[in-house]
Amino acid sequence: MIDLLIENARIIDGTGNPWFGGSALVTGDTLVVRRGEIDGVEAKRTVDAKGRVVCPGFIDLHSHAGLTILGEPHHDPKVRQGVTTELVGIDGISHVPFKSREELERYIWLDSGLNWRPPDADWLTASDLLSRYDNSVAINVAVIVGNSPLRIWGVGWDNRPATDVEIADMQAVLREAMEEGAWGLSTGLDYPPGGFADTGELVALSETAASLGGFYHTHTRAALLAKGHLEPWQEALEIGRRSGIPVHLTHYRQSRQGLGSHRDYLGLVEDARAAGMDVTFDCYTYPYSGTSIVIMIPFWAKEGGPERLISALKDPDDRARMAKEIRSRSDFPAAWGENWLTNFRRPENSRYDGKSIAEIAELREQEPAEALFDLLLSENLGISTVGLGTNPQTLPAFVSHPAGMIASDAILFGEHPNPRTYGCFPVVLAEFVRAERHLRLSEAIRKMTSFPAQRLGLRDRGMLRDGFKADVVIFDPERVKTRASKDDPKQYPVGIDYVIVNGQMVIDEGQNTGALPGRGLRRGGART
Repeated sequence: MIDLLIENARIIDGTGNPWFGGSALVTGDTLVVRRGEIDGVEAKRTVDAKGRVVCPGFIDLHSHAGLTILGEPHHDPKVRQGVTTELVGIDGISHVPFKSREELERYIWLDSGLNWRPPDADWLTASDLLSRYDNSVAINVAVIVGNSPLRIWGVGWDNRPATDVEIADMQAVLREAMEEGAWGLSTGLDYPPGGFADTGELVALSETAASLGGFYHTHTRAALLAKGHLEPWQEALEIGRRSGIPVHLTHYRQSRQGLGSHRDYLGLVEDARAAGMDVTFDCYTYPYSGTSIVIMIPFWAKEGGPERLISALKDPDDRARMAKEIRSRSDFPAAWGENWLTNFRRPENSRYDGKSIAEIAELREQEPAEALFDLLLSENLGISTVGLGTNPQTLPAFVSHPAGMIASDAILFGEHPNPRTYGCFPVVLAEFVRAERHLRLSEAIRKMTSFPAQRLGLRDRGMLRDGFKADVVIFDPERVKTRASKDDPKQYPVGIDYVIVNGQMVIDEGQNTGALPGRGLRRGGART
């Protein structure tokens, strides 16, 4: 007797092929697919999927939930979208490896506008962190190594070039983390101390990751925009060419400023692929960006770690210098007046959640910079920001491009989070496929299943195939939609009725079962 029979389904297997009629049979954590009608199968439970699509679980290659999911393991904002696997450690911000718990906690502190700060962060290695996810969270979690922890390990928090000895040390630490199950190297070149790395250092680290079958997942260096709108991405491709590593450009899109043409960005990828480079990208499906508001603070104020930033926020001379440099940024007017803040934890600050810095400054009767600096001190740095970060007119071209996949870049806390936190994947099905027809349904599902699985290197997930792991989504293609919006972002989607992770129902008739069958996914050949 099998555990679960899903019958009368329109099966879209994740390859991009059209649907076919059939059934999915689940025994333990493993899947078997049968075409047409089947008789005589005994199952502990049967789900009639008539009129519904059955497809692989969605794989999110840009998640900031690596710590947050430990505090909220049922993971409703994501699993209700159909997400069954996430990659954490992106933007160079991984929470392994570290020499000591003190260094780990310092780094989590600086990162607290992106992730929950757990009271028991007692892991140091990739192996330890992956074990924390096993049967403790609702979905599967894979880890990629950020270059910021590597730099803390080898160089510290100083803004200077790494020596050859320090680079060799970082390479050894990266190699060990990948041998323990991490999937490659990520960078966040707008976030210190990873942003202090030069191109040569990143090439050397990429060579190590490539030698173990990893890939380069990069948030590029915005400082290069002064040279041209494609310069940050061209540096990423240079790193790939020099090191031989596959390159993945994350949250790839045309910026809100509309620099250049979106065809320039897509052409860069197409030309690199035509020249023989393995280059892919992901993009999110709402026009809003989101990150920690600490990203607005100049690098020099963060050199030395979070304590240095706290000191700068308290020092009148440093505050004046920071304010002057922030005002000189090209995105200054938008960042002050249009982006909104969220994730206020102190009760006296809750009234500011969802308001812009300009609005908050008016309420506080302060200059905007002074209001921001005071709030960062009050909230111990842990404030997030959301705002228009993408040209909405060209977003469909990125979502529908064959070299691109879908990823949320979601931050899971605050009362006014980015709406993509709750709607990134269903909005593809409802708007980009059903309403606007930018994509065929089977192609959209490929972008959310087998394509990210291929990029990551998963061997038994991302498609509905005999012997694959039973990560499955059942949804109504006519009814599925997102309700998350800018003004009301914390809304679960509708029409996604069942989500199965490793053979266990996590979402059952639209309700979270409380099951925690997720696993830490380890790179093939990793030590266990």
